[in-house]
Amino acid sequence: MCRLFGLHTGSNPVSATFWLLDAPDSLREQSHREPDGAGIGIFDGQGLPVIDKQPIAAWQDSEFAHEARVARSRTFVAHVRYASTGAHTPENTHPFTQDGALFAHNGTFGELGAIDTRLAELGVADLVGGQTDSERMFALITGEARRRDGDVGAAIAAAVGWIAKELPVFALNLIVATPDDLWALRFPATHRLYVLARPASDHHLDVRSPRIHTRSQELAGAPSVVVASEPMDGESGWRLLDPGELIHVGVDLSVTSASPLPAAPSHPLSLADLSPAAAASQGPATQPT
Repeated sequence: MCRLFGLHTGSNPVSATFWLLDAPDSLREQSHREPDGAGIGIFDGQGLPVIDKQPIAAWQDSEFAHEARVARSRTFVAHVRYASTGAHTPENTHPFTQDGALFAHNGTFGELGAIDTRLAELGVADLVGGQTDSERMFALITGEARRRDGDVGAAIAAAVGWIAKELPVFALNLIVATPDDLWALRFPATHRLYVLARPASDHHLDVRSPRIHTRSQELAGAPSVVVASEPMDGESGWRLLDPGELIHVGVDLSVTSASPLPAAPSHPLSLADLSPAAAASQGPATQPT
């Protein structure tokens, strides 16, 4: 299963250090599969997206993600990829950027030809440079945002709602970030996604999961909001998003929640329905909670 991570630090940029393959031995025992790529997306001082990512075609290539990556931003998106579609190339590695936003996805869906037709109808087919379902979903969100004067939350609801109605779906968990805002969606109940509204405290941020480790000394005494595929060691207070829940984190670190989607996709997929590669990328489905 891909790992998602999002961090919003409010109105002030901070430096954070990332290790994206922090515990390879334990994960090898859990999944029996090595990751296919890893990356971090941030925004520079002018608010422009900057992505540091690399496909991982062999275990020795993973040194890219074992090494500490230091980045400075107000919003961060990190992703460890297990490929369901697309080759091990930079074009297929998360995060992606379109129209000045960052995007990462955990899950898979089918009938890519149908979404390609929809992207062509919206005039955004040229945004897709790789082979993944993830980049296509991002392009659909971007197309819907263009139709809605940049309303990203409404665009996520419209794009994911269309996929949930029209296409076979296994999971569509995602994170979208701009310099000021961060959105996260859990849909449906297949994979879990957690949020932590971290208050100001006397200790710095230092959170770790089997795949992603993030540390920021500058977040000692300052609040932040973290989104992750699993509760991370080092902090308490994680909340599991409800299936279909879309949250928005603003520049003031307020977290608002909406449920704009149906309870389940019209054409749900199980692991047994997926190709061997796609099933291996998703791992055992979590029980609905």
